[in-house]
Amino acid sequence: MTVIVASVSFDDLRSRHVRFLQEAGRLGTLHIYLWSDEVVRRLTGRPPKFPQAERQYLVEAIRYVGRTTPVTELATADVLPAAALQTAPPQEIVWAVEEADDTPAKRAFCTARGIGYRVFTAAELAGFPADEDERAELGHPSVIVTGCYDWLHSGHVRFFEEAAGYGDLIVVVGNDANVRHLKGEGHPLQTQEERCYMVGAIRYVKLALISSGWGWLDAEPEIRRLRPDIYLVNEDGDRPEKREFCAQHGLQYVVLKRVPKEGLPRRSSTELRGY
Repeated sequence: MTVIVASVSFDDLRSRHVRFLQEAGRLGTLHIYLWSDEVVRRLTGRPPKFPQAERQYLVEAIRYVGRTTPVTELATADVLPAAALQTAPPQEIVWAVEEADDTPAKRAFCTARGIGYRVFTAAELAGFPADEDERAELGHPSVIVTGCYDWLHSGHVRFFEEAAGYGDLIVVVGNDANVRHLKGEGHPLQTQEERCYMVGAIRYVKLALISSGWGWLDAEPEIRRLRPDIYLVNEDGDRPEKREFCAQHGLQYVVLKRVPKEGLPRRSSTELRGY
């Protein structure tokens, strides 16, 4: 069995990082060695934007990641943590890096220890391809949630985690034109394709798609087609139009309180626009 390892901070997780995880995960079991806050400070010269617990929660929610181990000691970014070399025989380990993080020192480290080394170029990580398994085989009960998800953060992931407890989770991401209509110019920051890709990468999500309707019920065409059992929202997303629609169409309507994962800070996309 090939073990793919990556030693990273994943501070401020973006779509290019998720694309890296997706491609690296195709090669074998993906094991992330996640830098602690102190290691981030030492190796980058600045504190992380997001604490270790939050970064780990996000990384572990990505469906392409097999395992995550915190790293508290690391002399340089050009070597793997000692624990990474004990996961399997050297010939079964491959260190995966993004092109921007490739260095001669990393290559020399791998050569000296007889382990593999794989660099993913920017071209290989371009675009937002759908997963080969579209996970469209929905069971019952099924639950649908809707939203912009313009900057995927730990609060969104926690919402998905809770929603998935009610049934197979469908996430409908607002189309660009409607998000702009509801929120104003400057929104969304990310395209509908990128937002849908990020949502679909979360392991709690069974199916992610882009809305084709308008207004607060922009997911109405998708709801009519997929016929979910439950329409679930958080307190911010609760709208009279949604309640009335569910009452008229026999959908259970559930409102969740907006509570972060235990031990993590409360997040909102609006606040993160300044990061």
